[in-house]
Order: sequence, then C-alpha cells, then structure tokens
Amino acid sequence: MSSLVVCAYHNVGYRCIEELLRQGAHISLIFTHEDSPTEQIWFQSVRELADAHGIPWRTSDINEPENVTLLREIAPDFIFSFYYRNMIKTQVLEIPRYGALNLHGSYLPRYRGRVPVNWAIINGESETGATLHYMVEKPDAGDIVDQEKVTIAFTDTALDLFGKVTAAAVTVIGRAWPLLAAGTAPRIPMDLTAGNYCGGRKPGDGLIHWTMPAVQIYNLIRGVTHPYPGAFTHLDGKRVVIWSAWPVEGKGEPGRIISTKPLLVGTGDGLLEIRSLQMEGEQEMCADEFSKVKDARFLNR
Repeated sequence: MSSLVVCAYHNVGYRCIEELLRQGAHISLIFTHEDSPTEQIWFQSVRELADAHGIPWRTSDINEPENVTLLREIAPDFIFSFYYRNMIKTQVLEIPRYGALNLHGSYLPRYRGRVPVNWAIINGESETGATLHYMVEKPDAGDIVDQEKVTIAFTDTALDLFGKVTAAAVTVIGRAWPLLAAGTAPRIPMDLTAGNYCGGRKPGDGLIHWTMPAVQIYNLIRGVTHPYPGAFTHLDGKRVVIWSAWPVEGKGEPGRIISTKPLLVGTGDGLLEIRSLQMEGEQEMCADEFSKVKDARFLNR
C-alpha cells in the first residue's frame, strides 16, 4: 500500500483528504496551518479531520529541517498539497518516491499563482476548474495529471465558485488516485505560454475605482464579498464596503449617486445598483436603509 504525506488546509484540503481515505489511501502524516486570528474561518478544519481518523498532524512549516528529517524517515511514496499555503522547497519535493503533486484551483495553465478563484471572478471569466499536477521548483508549472472544468455563472460570488472548484477537486482526486497508485497516471507537460500568473490580494486591493465600467466593478464586488474583506469606497470621509450590487444600463458621473431608490451610482460605463453596503462603524444594511441623498458622491479616497 502506498504511503502518503499530505499538506492541506481549507475545504479543498478537507474534502480531498476525505476522498483519499474513502479510497483506502494510507496517510502517514498531515501538515496543515494554525488558523489566523485575523481571518474569518468559514471552512472545515483539516486538523479535526485528522484527529477523527487518528492521523498525526503538524502545523509547523514542512520545509523546516526537523520536518525534512522526519519525511526522509517516513519515505512516502507521494506528497500531496491541497491548498497548503507554504511554498514547498525542492529538497522536500525530491523525497517522495513517485513524486509530489499539488491540487490547484484553476484550469491550468490559466491562473497559476495565488487566489485563482477570486481572480477568475474579478476578471469576469466564464469558466475555470481544478488541476492536479506534479510540483516543481517553479509554482504551478509541473506536468498535469488530471483536471476538471467548471462553469462560472454571472451571478456567482467567489464563495459560490469556491464550492464548485472544491467539488471539481474531489472529482479529480477520485479519478487520479487509483491511476497514481497503479503507476499508470498520465503526465502532460504544461504549456506556460498558454496561461497567466496572478499574485496574491490584500484587503486594500478591494478599492473601487468608479471610472471603471459597471460590469468590472460588479465583478470586483462579487469576487471579494463575504466571506472575504469586501470591495470598498469612501463617502463623507468614511469607508463604505459594498457587499452586493448589480450593473444596469444608464449614464452618470463616476461615483455620483443619481438615485436612492433604487440606489444607483454612476460609473465609467453604465450604472451600478448597490443592493447591500456597510458604512464604517455600522452594521451591513440593505440599500433601502441608506439615508444619503441624491447627488452625494462616492470617492476613491
């Protein structure tokens, strides 16, 4: 029976471990993360899953010398990475007998890099996917074993899409693991020239620029809405988070409120109907509760 070491976090990590266990895989050790006190924890706990199945786990970085020594003692056949947040160094990738593989939340080579689900929504994509590939020194660049596409609806938020990508990830692992265990899994070279690479995002990247078209602002809002930090603007010197909106036809000066019922704001192309927002220091409210008058203006800062 093949021996596995798994690096995992978040729902993708939880669900993919579940699928491996369902198929009878033997997991010797799990590396995961401590939950950050500054992050909204809305996803399932890999540590709890490990405890439920009696699998030892560590939250220290897999690249630390003592962990590298332990891995060499375990001598796993495979290492898997499922939404593990640390880059795994070459000295670790060389340890497993048959290779180290990563489950990435996009249809590679598109959206290599960080937060691919959020980027796909923000950029208005109509599809993405999940990809299992071998890890090499360059991130998200190794040979592809299997991948599954998912459709992005125009109404999908990043959370909606994350659920779709998670399900696709489980499908990929379900298909690929028997082939990997049997030594018959394909290795398809990745053409990096056909894709793109995206960096991570910070809360400050959610600033709304009202000169952008309404559709682009809408995509930003749905790409970073709950449980993420949200897209924001400023009004009367206060920060305002826009949690929900919808693009509509019409014209108006960018950032200018042209109607309060419905709450319509001008953009660089079209109007944005704001449906849910949160003034600094207040609770989230429906647009109907918004008390500002017509002609007030949202500002970038």
